[in-house]
Amino acid sequence: MPLKEEFIRSGGWLFKWRSYLPLFLAAFFAAGIFWGGGAAGGAAGAARVAACLAVAALGLAVRVFAIGYSPAGAAGRNTEGQVAEVLNSTGIYSAVRHPLYLGNLLMWIGVSLYSGVWWIVLVTVLAFVVYYERIIFAEEEFLRARFGEDFENWARRTPAIIPSFRRWERPRLPFSVRSVLQKEYSGFFSMVCSFTFMDILLNIAAGRGPAPGPFWSAGFAAGLAVYIVLRALKRKTRLLSVDGR
Repeated sequence: MPLKEEFIRSGGWLFKWRSYLPLFLAAFFAAGIFWGGGAAGGAAGAARVAACLAVAALGLAVRVFAIGYSPAGAAGRNTEGQVAEVLNSTGIYSAVRHPLYLGNLLMWIGVSLYSGVWWIVLVTVLAFVVYYERIIFAEEEFLRARFGEDFENWARRTPAIIPSFRRWERPRLPFSVRSVLQKEYSGFFSMVCSFTFMDILLNIAAGRGPAPGPFWSAGFAAGLAVYIVLRALKRKTRLLSVDGR
């Protein structure tokens, strides 16, 4: 099979199963903390918690910004395969072609920093580069075939992952809080779960038992409550639904 077709095939497969990447990273984080000395410094101090949360929150904010302005039919939110009815090229998509993946990367950098092991952060970044490279390749081949010259012109002036705001275009649609609440509640809760999981690993490795600290216990409880409420509103009502989104 030619390399291009192999990249498209494997990228499509990885795209479909990309939601399961955190499970592999969780196993890697656990091994890294127990083997790599992540507990050597004891519990994460307030400064480290704040720094890690800031990086992860920046990633979540990038995703929120992208989702809040996206129209219905834009690429990036589907899971079964490549689907796109419109080419989203304004707002944050005029600064970076894949803001959702950029947000994911920042969120996982924040979580990996919490380990206190420098090479866990490095391997996390490398894993994302290798994993998402083929996903992006397959996704962009689909968009090239779907939108032709419009995609070529957008890709030519817009970087893939590292943003550039030199050619910023205002979003075509207003920001929708309801769209964000409907589509990103699981991303928020995943971030909370990831930090809570890391805190548990650090506590176990330091001999403090398999329980998160008070801060993350409260954070997990609050995050779970938000998740349950928003999931129920999404599935049982149309309160979070927005026409054209």
